[in-house]
Amino acid sequence: MVYCTTCGTQITSGSFCTNCGTAAAPAPSVAPAYAQAKPTNTLAIVALVTSLLGISLAGIICGHISLGQIKRTQEQGYGMALAGLIIGYVSTAFVLVAIIGFFSLFAFHGGYIYG
Repeated sequence: MVYCTTCGTQITSGSFCTNCGTAAAPAPSVAPAYAQAKPTNTLAIVALVTSLLGISLAGIICGHISLGQIKRTQEQGYGMALAGLIIGYVSTAFVLVAIIGFFSLFAFHGGYIYG
């Protein structure tokens, strides 16, 4: 059924309203159906959060596990898992360099820091 957009009269034949002469409006279209989004992998979120909080070993472990789950289940969260891994590895590298630097300071000064 098509109705006139001006006067609301039902248009039975043709493309113009017999009452007021306005062109007929097309029938309203149905909204397209959208596929439901896939859920985000929980371990990817955990990997990112723990890496940002400084618990880098947990972030690295959860990141690797979540990447495997994402590959298998096609869930969302690949970027979060990857960011958790990168942040975890970089912070671990900084901690290791700081520890090596601290102990090399002792070795260079013969165990005395101040002198």
